Amino acid sequence: MSTAQEPNDPEQPEQPDEPEQPEQSESTAAGKASRSPDLRGIAVAVALLLACGGLVTYGILDSNDEQADKKSAVPTADVTYEVLGEGAADISYRGDGTADRAQVVKDAELPWKKTVRVPLGASPVVNVTLGEKGGEASCTLAVGGKHVQRATASGVFGRSTCTSELPAPESPVPADGTG
Repeated sequence: MSTAQEPNDPEQPEQPDEPEQPEQSESTAAGKASRSPDLRGIAVAVALLLACGGLVTYGILDSNDEQADKKSAVPTADVTYEVLGEGAADISYRGDGTADRAQVVKDAELPWKKTVRVPLGASPVVNVTLGEKGGEASCTLAVGGKHVQRATASGVFGRSTCTSELPAPESPVPADGTG
């Protein structure tokens, strides 16, 4: 006698081959699938809003900084340094006022010329140092197109300096004119 069981035999108790898993309804599975993209979409939207808000804030703050810089900007004057001669020389000069240190040009080919904006009240200066070959070189300094000083260096390691004083920036005059 065979003890084989018929698959849908009502008298035989059903023997599960594998443990039963709770069935997910289609609506539950669809709900999870649709909820994930919603969360991703919300995250993307929040990120975009934060980025836009950051750009707007940066634009507002940056424009305020530019206005403050314009109000607190010190007036400047055009200063032209020129070194005439032959060969090469070491040149140092006061730059555009953004740094207190001198700008240095080593073995500059002559003639050499540079125009910078120097803050009013500062002292523009150019120094020329000849090398071991010597020679002769002249520095000139012009403020606003007007030559104000000239000096000449000659011989081995000869030096010359041209400098000037720029007028101090004008103080604001009080509205009542008493300043």
